[in-house]
Amino acid sequence: MATESVPTVGALESDNKVAALERAKQHGWAEPIPYNYSTAEQSIGNAGPEPVWLSDSAKYEWTDEFGDVGPANASLEAELYHGEFIMKEGINVQAYKFDVDVNGPQKIHPVRDFDDAGLHPVMRENVRLCQYNTPTPIQCYCIPAVLQGYDVVGCAQTGSGKTAAYLIPILSKLMGKARQLAAPRPNPTTYNPLTDRVRAEPLVLIVCPTRELACQIFDEARRLCYRTMLRPCVAYGGAPSKNQREELEKGCDVLVATPGRLCDFMKQNKLLSLARLKFTVIDEADEMLQDDWEENMSLILGGDSNEDADHMYLLFSATFPKQARELAKNYMSDEYVRIKVGRVGSTHTNIKQNVVFVEDAAKKQALHDLVYSMPPGRTLIFVNNKREADLLDDYLYNMGLPSTSIHSDRTQREREDALRAFKIGTAPILVATGVTARGLDVSHVKHVINYDLPSSTHGGIHEYIHRIGRTARIGHEGIATSFYNSRNEDIGPDLVKILIESKQEVPDFLQEYVPETVTWEEDDSEEENAGSDGGAGTTPVAEETGFNADEPAGEATEPSGGW
Repeated sequence: MATESVPTVGALESDNKVAALERAKQHGWAEPIPYNYSTAEQSIGNAGPEPVWLSDSAKYEWTDEFGDVGPANASLEAELYHGEFIMKEGINVQAYKFDVDVNGPQKIHPVRDFDDAGLHPVMRENVRLCQYNTPTPIQCYCIPAVLQGYDVVGCAQTGSGKTAAYLIPILSKLMGKARQLAAPRPNPTTYNPLTDRVRAEPLVLIVCPTRELACQIFDEARRLCYRTMLRPCVAYGGAPSKNQREELEKGCDVLVATPGRLCDFMKQNKLLSLARLKFTVIDEADEMLQDDWEENMSLILGGDSNEDADHMYLLFSATFPKQARELAKNYMSDEYVRIKVGRVGSTHTNIKQNVVFVEDAAKKQALHDLVYSMPPGRTLIFVNNKREADLLDDYLYNMGLPSTSIHSDRTQREREDALRAFKIGTAPILVATGVTARGLDVSHVKHVINYDLPSSTHGGIHEYIHRIGRTARIGHEGIATSFYNSRNEDIGPDLVKILIESKQEVPDFLQEYVPETVTWEEDDSEEENAGSDGGAGTTPVAEETGFNADEPAGEATEPSGGW
């Protein structure tokens, strides 16, 4: 008499994985690619070779034989401007219609067209190559303010072009003066690392909180410095310092850096000097001013190089608390210009925000159902801790979905490989902690999911704004779905305000938080204006409310601009 065979647990799990993989394929998801920890970098399919480290990305190498403007480099130009995965302007740029408040010593006349901005001819051509058609609101006012020599505090929504808003005018101002201002450097065509190394003496320093954002700003600088003498470099932790040191030793005019690695390099006088600095930019300034950055920021901002009368400071963020205003008072000129686009800490209508009630025990199933309810596309899933990121990544991968994860316990190699896989689409589902909430700019992110909403003690509504701002950038549309339950009641009132402000539906379970009128206690309140210390902003000489505030009343309209 034959006995019936019983499948083992391992066999059942194997069958389930096969079935899950088949279902994912049928739904249109690519087959997940396992990460090979024994190799230096992740397999990236047919997308072509990628640099081992983002800091090693190719840049335009200028030599004295070129004169003031170098010749075109077809292969580099294709990499910088024509790649499939480079962010390009979307069609729904009208979502950036916001009132613009400008405070400063003189009226800043906004630039409506890049052709009218007075840019250096090479910068104008590079802007055209980037396919930036018309300035966004923050760019309309920031570009002329910087070109006129003012320190700037800029606040604008995520995805509104803040990086280009400061890089375009800064680099344009330097392009005609680079020969006089820049430090001597070796000829890149004959460079010998044993005999030709120089000390890096940048003219521009850009400090930001995360490694991913540093590399992203570096990429933008590579595009905007094309065919000029200005040489960008990036310095960030986690990656070997050797590569970054070697790039600095070839000369550096624009240095993008995270605070830790920057402070390490600043202690090595033969490697880096900030004596020639003309511009210091603090990007994501509200994050940089947290207590755990205080010592590093004091070292960076307290150097002798910052006493130059011509030294300009620029502070940028989507949110702007009191600490940032104090920094502006301490380091900036009294006559700085403050540009505020819309309400500080707000978002825009290109993001469709959905909030659904899900108990913690049901979140995985809810995520599974949500992912399969929509067409495949780049999906960014936020959680609140590193352990949850790993567990959720494993869960999705075992469901046959092409996922990867990124958090601060990952090695820098793993972080860069994960981000690269997400960008090129071999792992279009990325599970992340807040390490990627700020500044991450990946094209075609269709869906942001707050698997865990941030608590009020860990970023709260500001963190929420940064997270959902990873989709619907520069005129594109996107969806943000947030799982909400009783553990998130502390963020409920502010979440409802954001939904109402951006004309989104408020679900039934949040109706109790709907106020009669929506009011905000803004972090950038004008309380400093009430004083009589004579500081910047004491009397707003030029305050413009409305994007075309200089137009006749009742006729204010925004240009149909994009980037």
